[in-house]
Amino acid sequence: MKDDTRQNSIEVSALDIEAFAKNLARVVEEGGKALAAYVKPREEGQVHEGLSEEFTDIVKTLAQVLEYWLADPQRAIELQSKLGQGYLDLWASTANRLAGKETSPVAHPDPRDKRFADPEWSSNQFFDFLKQAYLLSAHWAEHLVKDAKGLDPHTRQKAQFYVRQFINAASPSNFVLTNPELLRETLNSNGENLARGMHMLAEDIEAGGGDIKIRQSDANAFKVGKNLALTPGKVIFQNALMQLIQYESATERVLKRPLLIVPPWINKFYVLDLTPDKSYIKWCVDQGLTVFVISWVNPDEKLAAMGFDDYMMLGPLAALDAIEDATGEAEVNAIGYCVGGTLLAVTLAYMATKRDTRIASATFFAAQVDFAHAGDLKVFVDEEQLQAIEQRMAERGYLDSQKMATAFNLLRSNDLIWPYVINNYLRGRTPMPFDLLYWNSDSTRLPAANHSFYLRKCYFENALTKGKMEVGGVKLDLKKIETPVYNLATREDHIAPAESVFRGAKFFGGPMKFVLAGSGHIAGVVNPPAKKKYQYWTGDKPDGHALSAWIAKAMEHPGSWWPDWLEWIKAHGTSEVTARKIGGGKLKPIEDAPGSYVRVRD
Repeated sequence: MKDDTRQNSIEVSALDIEAFAKNLARVVEEGGKALAAYVKPREEGQVHEGLSEEFTDIVKTLAQVLEYWLADPQRAIELQSKLGQGYLDLWASTANRLAGKETSPVAHPDPRDKRFADPEWSSNQFFDFLKQAYLLSAHWAEHLVKDAKGLDPHTRQKAQFYVRQFINAASPSNFVLTNPELLRETLNSNGENLARGMHMLAEDIEAGGGDIKIRQSDANAFKVGKNLALTPGKVIFQNALMQLIQYESATERVLKRPLLIVPPWINKFYVLDLTPDKSYIKWCVDQGLTVFVISWVNPDEKLAAMGFDDYMMLGPLAALDAIEDATGEAEVNAIGYCVGGTLLAVTLAYMATKRDTRIASATFFAAQVDFAHAGDLKVFVDEEQLQAIEQRMAERGYLDSQKMATAFNLLRSNDLIWPYVINNYLRGRTPMPFDLLYWNSDSTRLPAANHSFYLRKCYFENALTKGKMEVGGVKLDLKKIETPVYNLATREDHIAPAESVFRGAKFFGGPMKFVLAGSGHIAGVVNPPAKKKYQYWTGDKPDGHALSAWIAKAMEHPGSWWPDWLEWIKAHGTSEVTARKIGGGKLKPIEDAPGSYVRVRD
């Protein structure tokens, strides 16, 4: 099919050379500010680079891949020939297209890949060639790792992760001169977009204390306690590690058994209390539950020695004592989200040994207890990398929040990094307000002792399901947990993969309801029924087989799993009492929800 002239040219308005030159000067000026924001904290010793260790690991890992291919000359020739043949086919296709002949693309992007959605990626021969050359190279690089024999599983996983990061970074969509949308915008605005973008880059480096803290949402559009975390309640108890919030009842009668939520300490609890129409906490209150939530402290160097034992003792166990004081109830339903769920499982195993039965039912949201299939986060966990992380934490007493946030973002860099690099720094646009992404950027520091224990005992040693983890002087055995469990996994989870959650379910000793929700680690959990989004699956108790076999026999249900969970909760106790007053007369409210701990930002 012959392309018309209009399709093969970048349409721009008249370029104002003087304005373009002024904007380029602004780019240089703002670039100097960005460089200064990067250099100053390093000159003052506020930033200690850890890039050498990370770069060394990347080189060592990819060297093992190349060693396989270069060890045999025939393999090396075949490897080069495969890429060369792809380029020859592309060149022939391009030449035929230039000659006006009808041709088919040599390489196709994934239909879900938004990077190449602009029509000019296909209609313009130059950009189409760049796109296809990139895709050929990307597929070849993936093959480089996939077909390398003799790599141990961990090395292969690291190599795949590193190669994927290089592939994502090298996309022609990430550069002005090779992205038709960016090039049009740059020419039409006389470079104004680049000047704005460089100004934003300088701001983000300064906000990150010398590192780029990429803004994913309009930070000025949200404020905790103003338009986020609005469910009425009071802080009724606090200690060095957490504040316990009790929420006001919204019904005249409530379930007799209170609900305790243990969120992750890697992020803040209000992911479960975003805007009122998305708030899981508000929904629970509206259903007649007396809700208590742990709000973890954002730790500093003073809490460096706080370990997993402390988080258990001063977290859920201290909360159980406070809830009994506030309500007179010795039994609760408990929820643990992500690493909060791992802590809840540890707590249950500890309590089982102590014959403590105060948790009558347990719900896990995207929480792992077995880490054999824990996904790409395991890329960052081997002895050398653990030592580097521990050394870094020893210098400050904690892991900087930006380090963990970056690790999570890298798991989905084409969704959580590069679109914002393009939007912010190349288009010069402030991101749209999005409560979930505002929360995502509001991460917390991690105390050295606790984080080291978590990485080593869970991700590195997988000690919990092996019966080799000891907490509070007790060797833990998940089989001793006879508490009924509602175990929720999310199908597209990149942090707690559904397969990992599913395989961990078999280690519990009591009744188990396994539920698989659509979407990912956050959207699959924060899915209000009124939105009528996604779906969920229910089926038999996991028996140790693969998740795919369970899905094949499971029943699919439209919409949110929240009502299903509520029905399950009520099946384990329907007794009701008159709605309770906050604190119950024994615990005096300290401050309004969402409390002060959650407001502490880095």
